[in-house]
Amino acid sequence: MNLDRKTMAGVSGVLVFALVLGLTSFSIDKSNNDMINKDNYGIHSSAGANGAINDSSNNIAAGANGAVDESVGVVDVENVLVGQGQQYNTFGYTNLGLADVEGHLNIRKEASTSSSIVGKMTKYAACEILGESNGFYQIKTGNAEGYVSKDYIITGEEALAIAQTEARTVATVTTSLLNVREKATTDSKVLFTVNKGEEVVVLEDLGDWLNVEAGTTQGYVSAEFVSVAVKLKTGNTMKELNYGDGVSNTRVNLVNYALKFVGTRYVWGGESLTKGIDCSGFTMKVYQKFGIKLPHLSRSQPAYGKKISRSQIRPGDLIFYGEGGSRITHVALYIGNDQIVHAAGKKSGVIISNAYYSKPLCIVSYLP
Repeated sequence: MNLDRKTMAGVSGVLVFALVLGLTSFSIDKSNNDMINKDNYGIHSSAGANGAINDSSNNIAAGANGAVDESVGVVDVENVLVGQGQQYNTFGYTNLGLADVEGHLNIRKEASTSSSIVGKMTKYAACEILGESNGFYQIKTGNAEGYVSKDYIITGEEALAIAQTEARTVATVTTSLLNVREKATTDSKVLFTVNKGEEVVVLEDLGDWLNVEAGTTQGYVSAEFVSVAVKLKTGNTMKELNYGDGVSNTRVNLVNYALKFVGTRYVWGGESLTKGIDCSGFTMKVYQKFGIKLPHLSRSQPAYGKKISRSQIRPGDLIFYGEGGSRITHVALYIGNDQIVHAAGKKSGVIISNAYYSKPLCIVSYLP
């Protein structure tokens, strides 16, 4: 459909901008020749093959969020749905792909279903497509690089349209350790802390404070100590999924060994990983297996390693807890993803817990 540019010049720019904003509530229905599915989204007009908004019976145009302005006639929005158009935010990707799966999409080392799995992507996780081979795309997503089946990757205009709705505003911590508080004040209770480089989802910008979400917990962080950006989620390497980044094989093996004894009963003073053990006995015996000698006393164990900050913690390090801010009464082994394995007490035995259920008195590393 041709645009009467002389009569529409005053409104076309406004409506193109409004349509781009409205893309946050559309998706592309590929089964209808790339037309916007107006039945699903409550839009009173649909995009034809030339990208123009047109309703032949009412001659109306869709504005922001599907609102209708009956006074402006038809607007040519050609190229608005084209990925290379300046109206689209591609979030740093030059050849964007999105995972189209309900569970996880395996990233494989080679372009074969028999090749080893090196990472995983969840639904709508983004990747840069580097090439294709044998029915697979070669991709890079986060720190993971490998091959994924082409059958489960959305590309082109459809991927770009979905990306507009899936992008999240995230705050990346720029200080060594940031408190997430119950209310937007420094006098408020600290709910948990976040390490440098970690991200939390921004729910609302309050100026000096941000309302954020991490997991299922919401709280407030000072805007001074974060950088804010709009990003797409990415996939993960298998090591990141299991342990986090920068982890040696020794640490991985030590954690796997410790996890074998989940369920062992708690015995005060016990030293048996299978029959009964207490907290410091547990860490002592696990480390003993890897040639590191520790005393059977939680408050004495820190002296045998190097104290580190929470931002430096890696799987295999020990976290010490206590009372009164100085007296150590408990020790646990960090296993990654903010979790510990420890001999928790008589009722629980050896279990996996949240690493920050209580504020640590110190964290100690014994491994390279």
